Amino acid sequence: MGAILTTNPPSFESVWTVLQENAQGMKELRESQKETDRIVKENAVEIGKLSKRMGEVVEFMVAPNLLEKFKEFGFNFSESSQRKEIIDKDNKVSFEIDVFLENYSKAMLVEVKTKPTTEDVKDHVKRLEKMRKYADLHNNQRAFLGAVAGVVITDNVRKYILKQGFFAIEPSSESFNIIPPNKKPKEW
Repeated sequence: MGAILTTNPPSFESVWTVLQENAQGMKELRESQKETDRIVKENAVEIGKLSKRMGEVVEFMVAPNLLEKFKEFGFNFSESSQRKEIIDKDNKVSFEIDVFLENYSKAMLVEVKTKPTTEDVKDHVKRLEKMRKYADLHNNQRAFLGAVAGVVITDNVRKYILKQGFFAIEPSSESFNIIPPNKKPKEW
């Protein structure tokens, strides 16, 4: 015959001890998760700052030469400014332009990103619509054009940029290339 094993049920104290150890372990796990969450948030902020800095580097590389480069396309812009803010509180219009090229009859709004996305391009369309609204409110009859500059522009995004009637600006060896839209540049 087989042996019959008998065990005594665990004591209340031993069960209580295990429960307390488990509770302590869960508390430590929650504290560890909070610390991990804090570190992830800090890293996200730092990555955002780095991405912004990279965008600024691209702006400083591209902006000084845009006046000359756009002459190749028949645009004789006389002024260039960076980080131009348009704020009209009365009419609730507010936005920023990375690079703004202008003359008496036309202006070009250039959005600069390290790696532009289709969402960035959609946002730039909205920015040009706001610019047109602002210009109309202030009797500015100039035509407004758009361009998107990036260090890395995927084929898909480049096609989308050009389809929107924008110029695509991307690096090429020691300088950069400007690719005109598929058809006539869209004017707002």
